[in-house]
This record gives sequence, C-alpha cells and structure tokens, in this order.
Amino acid sequence: MTPAARIQAAIELLDGVIEAAKKGGAPADRIVADGLRARRYAGSKDRRAIRELVYGAIRACGPVPETGRAAMLRLAEGDPEIAPLFDGSGYGPAAITAGEPVAEGGIAPEWLAAKLAESDIAGEEAEALLGRAPLDIRVNTLKASRDTIDLPEAGVPLQTPHGLRLPAGTPVESWNAFREGLIEVQDAGSQIACMATEARPGELVVDLCAGAGGKTLSLAAAMENAGTLIASDTNRQRLSNLAPRAERAGVTNVTQLLLNPGEEDAAFAPWKGKADAVLIDAPCSGTGTWRRNPESRWRITPQEIARLAELQRRLAFLGAGLLRPGGRLIYVVCSLLDEEGAANFGQFLGETPDMVASPFTAPAGRSRGTGTRLTPFHDETDGFFFARAVKVW
Repeated sequence: MTPAARIQAAIELLDGVIEAAKKGGAPADRIVADGLRARRYAGSKDRRAIRELVYGAIRACGPVPETGRAAMLRLAEGDPEIAPLFDGSGYGPAAITAGEPVAEGGIAPEWLAAKLAESDIAGEEAEALLGRAPLDIRVNTLKASRDTIDLPEAGVPLQTPHGLRLPAGTPVESWNAFREGLIEVQDAGSQIACMATEARPGELVVDLCAGAGGKTLSLAAAMENAGTLIASDTNRQRLSNLAPRAERAGVTNVTQLLLNPGEEDAAFAPWKGKADAVLIDAPCSGTGTWRRNPESRWRITPQEIARLAELQRRLAFLGAGLLRPGGRLIYVVCSLLDEEGAANFGQFLGETPDMVASPFTAPAGRSRGTGTRLTPFHDETDGFFFARAVKVW
C-alpha cells in the first residue's frame, strides 16, 4: 500500500469507530481488527501503520468527530507528513480544500474535561490519560518467582512485589511462560488494588465483579490456593474466560458464581456474613483506562456516570453484607472522577455505620478522601481509585 492509501484506509476505519461511538456499537479495537482483516491486500507493515494512524487520530480529538476525515485532519495538524498525502492519487484521500472541517482537539468532550478538572485531573495529569500504556505482567507465585523466572525479555521490576514492566507490544502471549501460566498480563495499578485486599491462605474471599478473572488469579496466588475464593459476575461470557485461565495458572480454590442482576442476595445466601474479604472492582466510566481505550471517552454521558455511581454504591452495600465482623471491603474503580471514587465511597461510609475506613499503605499513589488514587502521570499506572473499610460489628 502507498502511504496515501494507508491514510484513506485509516479514515474509513475511523468512520466506523465514530459511528459505533455515537450509537453504542462495537469498541474500536474490534472495528479496527475486523477492518484490517477484511483488507487482505494489506501487509503486516501496512496494518501496523494504519492502526497507528487510527489511534493517533482518536487521541488527537477531544469531542467525537463528525467524520473520519475530520479526525485525520486534526492529526495532520500535529504531523506535517500527513497533509501532503491528501493528494487524490491512486487509492489516497481527496485533496484538502480551504475551510474544510477539522475535528476539535482536547482531552475529552468539554463537559467531561470539566468534570475531570473538578476532580483535580487537569493539565499534565489530564494529558497523560491519552499517552501510550506500557505492558505490565505479574509473575504467578503459584508457579514461579520474579527473582528467578527466565523470560525472553527480562523486564523492569515494578513497585509491586511480583510485577515486571515490558515495552508496549511485547508478544508475551506467544511466550512459553505465558502459555504455561507462569505470568499474567496485569497493569501495576490493578496489582496494587489486589494488594490492598491482603488475601491470606485459608480465608473466604469474594471477588464480587470478577469479569474475566484477572484479579481473581492474583488473589488466588496470594492465598496460595488455600481457602475459598468466590469469583462472581453477571456477565456469563466474561466469566467463562476464567476457567481456562485458572487451569493454566494452576489455580484450584476458585468457585465461579454467575449472578442474575437483582437476585444477588439469594445467590450469596450461603456466604452472607462469613467473608473475610470482599473485593469490588466495580463497573465504572473507565476514565483511568483511556491510554488503552481512547475512544471510550466519546461514549460517556453524565447520565451514565450517575447510573454507575449508584450501581457502585449498591455493590458496596452488597459486599458489606457478605462480611463477618472484622472483615475487609476493598472498593476499586478504574475511574479518576470523584463522583465514582472518593466522594462515592465517602457517601457509602456515611450511610453504613458498621463500616469504618481502614486505609492501606500502597507502594504508589496519593491519598484521595479515605482511599488512594493512582494516575498515569504521577504513578505510570492506569488510573484507579481504591479504598478499604472494615466491618466493626
């Protein structure tokens, strides 16, 4: 493909990403993967270049653009090599015309950027949300040790006890160590949130929103496969990914529990008031993960944030009901908005007299309310808020 043809292909994929963002369709990574697969004439270098162009344009735009072409023109304003490729030749895009619409720049739609600023995420803190995320892995202590593991690339030790950082794009899933369950891909921030749970061998621990099980596997390793670990979720498809991952990791103490929304109390009846720890990695707006999913900021609405904040509190109340006296509740969101983080957890504590804040001394992050906040700029992790409370009676 010519450089101009790559630009045109990126524009076409961007049109699909924009349409999906407006209508709640498939995520950008799926649209890009499917679109590149359909372009059988594109070689590996072409596909890599097109993907870079698409995500570069997404990061360059604040509000959702009107068209893929407008988004690419925004990217061209910061890259002088792009504009000359709008020459109308071959399979390239038509020439740029005077006064042609160019997408707006910025961190996010104006209302959302303002919300972040209200939560003290502005300037360099906000700009870092659209950087490139590194690749972090966790060494699975059920099978290996960070000090002795032999990997094709050594990696840089993280501030977590079992974490290593590798360059973005490192093909770890092709490594024998990954296939044999010696390592798992997990961001340093996620590893720190799991550390706050302080899961111990022999305990009853609940991973309330387990998803595909990344944190579940980390908790199981901390428990040394001793005790009971309940991994629950309402999403059957995501939860179904846990079993093969657990088998690969050598995890044997997990019980999966598929929840029906609104019927969680009945499902958890056998464990009510018995759990030593409950980890709640609650559904959220994902503002802390834009480095990985930059187009997700085009899908957020004020109404959705309010709905998620209410759901997060409901899950916190559910988790508190599962705890024995002295049990630990760990509340986690990959959002940097106080509405989902510090303020939301503070409201929960104010409405739950038998739960008392129990701050955790983390190896990174800064205090926010009664919890800790991690940010890409300050901590070089995904953005997280996590807090811990203990049930006193």
